[in-house]
Amino acid sequence: MKRREFIRNASLATAGTFFLEGTFFKQLYGLPQIQALAKASKNDRILILLQLHGGNDGLNQTIPINQYAEYYNLRPNIAISDTGSRKYIKLDNLLPDEQQLGLHPDMLPLKQLYDMGKVNIVQNVGYENMNGSHFKGRDIWFGGVGANDRITSGWIGRYLELEFEGAGGVNPKFPDDFPNNDMLDPLGLEFSGGDVSLGFHTEDTIPTAISIPSPNTFFGLVSTLPGYDEEILKQIDDRGFPPTSLNGSLYANELNWILGIEDSTYDYAKRLKECYDRGGNTQVNYPERYPLAAPNGFLNNPLATPFKIIARLIAGGCMTKVYLVRIGGFDTHINQVERYDNSLGAHAALTYHIFATMKAFQEDLRLRGLEGRIVTVTMSEFGRRAKSNASYGSDHGTVAPMFVFGNKINPGVIGKNTDLRKAQSSGNLSDAIGDFTDYRAVFNTILQDWFEVEPSKIPIIFPNFNPSLTIPLFNKSLTSLDNFLNERYRLEDVYPNPVKAEANFGFYINTPSFVRVKLQDMKGNLIAILMNEFVSEGRHSFIANLSFLRAGTYVYTLETEQIRTSKKLVKI
Repeated sequence: MKRREFIRNASLATAGTFFLEGTFFKQLYGLPQIQALAKASKNDRILILLQLHGGNDGLNQTIPINQYAEYYNLRPNIAISDTGSRKYIKLDNLLPDEQQLGLHPDMLPLKQLYDMGKVNIVQNVGYENMNGSHFKGRDIWFGGVGANDRITSGWIGRYLELEFEGAGGVNPKFPDDFPNNDMLDPLGLEFSGGDVSLGFHTEDTIPTAISIPSPNTFFGLVSTLPGYDEEILKQIDDRGFPPTSLNGSLYANELNWILGIEDSTYDYAKRLKECYDRGGNTQVNYPERYPLAAPNGFLNNPLATPFKIIARLIAGGCMTKVYLVRIGGFDTHINQVERYDNSLGAHAALTYHIFATMKAFQEDLRLRGLEGRIVTVTMSEFGRRAKSNASYGSDHGTVAPMFVFGNKINPGVIGKNTDLRKAQSSGNLSDAIGDFTDYRAVFNTILQDWFEVEPSKIPIIFPNFNPSLTIPLFNKSLTSLDNFLNERYRLEDVYPNPVKAEANFGFYINTPSFVRVKLQDMKGNLIAILMNEFVSEGRHSFIANLSFLRAGTYVYTLETEQIRTSKKLVKI
């Protein structure tokens, strides 16, 4: 099949979409100056958006402990219990009462990441007078606008367009000169199984992202397309080009643009596959399946593969700035839970997939030395109503939490627990001014504090939004993470010190953990294991007989999954 047949088999849509053998391919085609984007970027930081498609029930993931009675009365047939083996997990004993949260029992991985200082929970996120339509709600979140605004571009696309405009000079010849040596990779990659989301759109161009199933699959699809090998073999049907007599015409311009896309398709596919192959695997096991009871369609984890791919791509040198991963199934009007156990079921499985995957992903990044470059944030078009329905489900609601992951964030909780008294009459959480954190404040903070976007550009990225509205999401002190950990995991001074025989050891941990306390000499040689067991949260102490030690200085160390800290003692 000749080149003209390749073009005929790719249906061109107004958004620049090509349907290739069942898979959407979006050409990353930006402004003329786009080939200089990589050089212009102020840093090599990356943002990953995890879209919870359908409207996530955040109230069953972050339970307001200080209002548990109201919470239970509003949703008795889906509420997470405060007793038993599947009761909620207390997030943090040190939070004030108005921020005390209970986590869904399948959110233990999040609790573990939180205790490592790698999670921030932003409560009650939304916008004024939230829209209950899935489609309009997603457009608002991706558009970066308010409830009554209409827009045809996305805040990510506007950010990419503005941030790098004019950098490194202007070359108007596109797509002929793209990709190039300055920017080999797309600015955005979306793992959604379909069309590129509105968030990547710019006002005057097609989306600044491509949508792929996986690098290998994408490369395989492109390399087996009819007409693909002919260009490599220089066997191109000249009839696939517009006649020279039509040069400068709309027809010729459009056809040349399409041919340019064909040329660059292989470049992208080859480059992404090279990054993927170069990235390799680590020993981290991503969770593949929910281990408890849920409907069959919810058991397999759809997030394991895309996050594993993203880690490999970044490790392999991919310079993409923004990734989007989508997981569906959150429109839980019916059978959100198993009727015999509210902690199990469809939403429990989805919850497990999110946070177990994020735990594995953070560990994967840590082993690759990439953890400091990546921030991941969840988003959903709306939450669910506080009041459950009679079908063991929840209906379209308003505000919901956003979860932010990374080792450069300010760990903790932003915002107070929602006031469930306001939901008693309507059954819905309040989206009135003063009762929510604007979602644009979260993204605005990420743009300014993470991507270092100039505040003067924010009004264009987020129209009718005040650039000064930010939240304390990122560490701005070298000691803030240490302070967070030391408040929650403390090794006390041994007493008496110096020690003659018996010594009293004490420590505090903020979560149930496996704890080891060991004793070493000053050369690092292990002398004794003083404690090696699983203990509950809180303060613990024990007495150890050290009469067997020779006189000298020793180091005793507290080790948990979250922290490793040491102090000295003197034996006399």
